[in-house]
Amino acid sequence: MYKNFYGLKRNPFEITPDPAFLFPTRRHNEALAALYYGVRRHKGFVVMTGEVGTGKTLLVRCLLDLLNRSEVNYAYVYNTRLSTLEFLQYIAGDFHLSAAGKSKAELLLDLSSFVVKRYQQKLSTVLIVDEAHHLEIAVLEEIRLLTNLETSQQKLLQILLVGQPELDQKLDCYELRQLKQRIAIRSSLGALNAFETQGYIERRLELAGSNGRALLLFPPATVQAIFEMSGGIPRLINTICENALINAYARKASSVPPEIIQEVASDLRLEKNSSPQPFNNRMENQDLWQATKTLLEFRQFMKASQ
Repeated sequence: MYKNFYGLKRNPFEITPDPAFLFPTRRHNEALAALYYGVRRHKGFVVMTGEVGTGKTLLVRCLLDLLNRSEVNYAYVYNTRLSTLEFLQYIAGDFHLSAAGKSKAELLLDLSSFVVKRYQQKLSTVLIVDEAHHLEIAVLEEIRLLTNLETSQQKLLQILLVGQPELDQKLDCYELRQLKQRIAIRSSLGALNAFETQGYIERRLELAGSNGRALLLFPPATVQAIFEMSGGIPRLINTICENALINAYARKASSVPPEIIQEVASDLRLEKNSSPQPFNNRMENQDLWQATKTLLEFRQFMKASQ
């Protein structure tokens, strides 16, 4: 609706996780490198956590784009409210294995044979579990047991658990102490700071075709208001900016003034929050040179795909 008016080629603030719109902050770069490194170096368990809307699923999509280019087969679980049997059936189905009517023992045998065969062919196998904070303790324990598929040198199944901070809390419980000890790499995502928020908005507008007019559309005072109302959460930034452009277009305004942000935030029932959540990122047992290499490879891939 507003694209022609503002000279844009596409909607810049869609909330769908499109890898082309990745804004590579240090935290996002490190988290992506951790995921990629964990898979390619067969580290077994990798965990990434972050608040709602900070870009976890987007990074998973970016990772899948990278893995599609190599000899990697993956199962991607995004609905985690499953029983143990349903979870194993889902994984088997995503690996294109027959799962209908099979018992838990039969599914485990099929998965084991599948993973071993791929290892013998020098191929990697990955299980990615998004929204992992919803997993029941019993299912998490079953996932731990899947890591017993290993040789004396490496894990045969690489497992990525992605979820909200509640996942960290769940992994700290006594019942899952064995699983926690097997986690090789952990990383976390936080909100953007004020400077990153400005860069995030500018990048999205440029990718949508603003041709250097990002600061005219969203002046600094407006960006500051967006930051305060979103707390630096990318998903909220997108929602606020999308609604702000619609409102500005309705008024035939050439740019988005701060008062529109206040109105949008009020409509969305957002409260002012200029203090993003504290960020803590840790990457254990990681070769930093390898992490840097994966980042360069990812950036080259993104440039080639645009």
